[in-house]
Amino acid sequence: MPRLERFSRRRFLGKSAALAAGGIALPYVIPSGVLARPDRPGANERLGIGWIGTGRRAHQMIGDLKSTRSLPGECQLVAVSDVWTKKCHEYLHRYEENVLGPKGVKTGAKYAIYRDYRALLDSKDVDAVVLTTPEHARALPCILACQAGKDVYAEKPLSLTVREGRAMVQSVRKYQRVCQVGTQQRSTLRNREACELVRNGRLGKLESVLCQNWAGSRPYGDFDLPAEPLPDDLDWDHWCGQTDPVPFNMRVYLTYNNPGWHNIRRYSGGWTANAGSHALDNVQWALGTDATGPVEVEPHGNRFDSEVTFRYASGIQLKLTREVTEQDVSAFGAIFVGERGRLVMHRGRFNTVPISISQEPRGEDDLRLYESNHHFQNWLDCIKSRQQPVADIESGHRACTICHLANIARWVGRKLAWDPDREVFPNDDDANAYLARPQRAGFQLPDLT
Repeated sequence: MPRLERFSRRRFLGKSAALAAGGIALPYVIPSGVLARPDRPGANERLGIGWIGTGRRAHQMIGDLKSTRSLPGECQLVAVSDVWTKKCHEYLHRYEENVLGPKGVKTGAKYAIYRDYRALLDSKDVDAVVLTTPEHARALPCILACQAGKDVYAEKPLSLTVREGRAMVQSVRKYQRVCQVGTQQRSTLRNREACELVRNGRLGKLESVLCQNWAGSRPYGDFDLPAEPLPDDLDWDHWCGQTDPVPFNMRVYLTYNNPGWHNIRRYSGGWTANAGSHALDNVQWALGTDATGPVEVEPHGNRFDSEVTFRYASGIQLKLTREVTEQDVSAFGAIFVGERGRLVMHRGRFNTVPISISQEPRGEDDLRLYESNHHFQNWLDCIKSRQQPVADIESGHRACTICHLANIARWVGRKLAWDPDREVFPNDDDANAYLARPQRAGFQLPDLT
């Protein structure tokens, strides 16, 4: 069992001199910023947020926190957790500067810092959690958070395997939690409008969807990764999680640092899962297939970066192809080809050919998709209303499943039939063996039956 360590306020302050010498700013003692006023709820009335994984993506999301109308009045960050506690202090420093006040202003906020997220989930101060861990370490904390009665914001790619993703959906439903997946293009006006155009038939009969051919991840043995000195205070065994531990190497720990865990198969689905989760989520939304998926997947080779073609029951083909370049569409976008023309969707913008397609007025009876203009705020609003968010766990799982199917087809090296209802490859034991992976003791998913 990975070791558990809670950093109490007193213990943390006792280490302050050493931490300050290392350039790490500290949280503060007096909670003056959390006192109640008539126009602002007190600390005990606000939603308490716990943050699990305080690395690169957590820092990127500070802008989302700063722009939400709920922080710090209606909700507050109360706890953070990371296997490298240095990262917790660095994150809190930036959070304090950018979200709670200008640089150098002491807000009086205080936080609990945990090395092991399971202790964070035990905290009664935490009502909801944000998961910005690597994908090999996302399913278990999501499920345990649901069991602990916490709502969840789970970054993408949602899962490492299809079975993990389905277990996450089951836990959210069983424990009646609100779970937003970090496919934030659903909360972007132009992406929503583009999906509405496709759904309302502006392109005529849809023929195909084209995306860039994102490369998948590669085996650990493909890279030269010698052992390096383990940084102080980093629980590397816990970071390895469900996978068999390997010697520490900073090129594994850092996301994109040649190769970074993002490109290693035991931890990730590579760019196919990373960029693909964004693009394919919008493809699914535009096709109206959020609760299902393709029925066939065909790789054009057995390399980690081979092109892949999917077929839906409607006959529409979805192609990951090298014929589509960055000049045609972004890595997070897609090209929809219909009998009346094309729609090219990027992140935050789209265009149609001919342009007249996008200029046609919308009819009163046209379908309108779920409107959200701020992804993180939508999650917070849904926690209060108990409604499903715009990027609900089911749609996030289905988009990520398509990424998994592409990689599995490449590994097997042949065309595969897929049953999206049962989520199996019919009568294909070899392919079905890739739907889950062995998980080492202490990191197995709990039984949800």
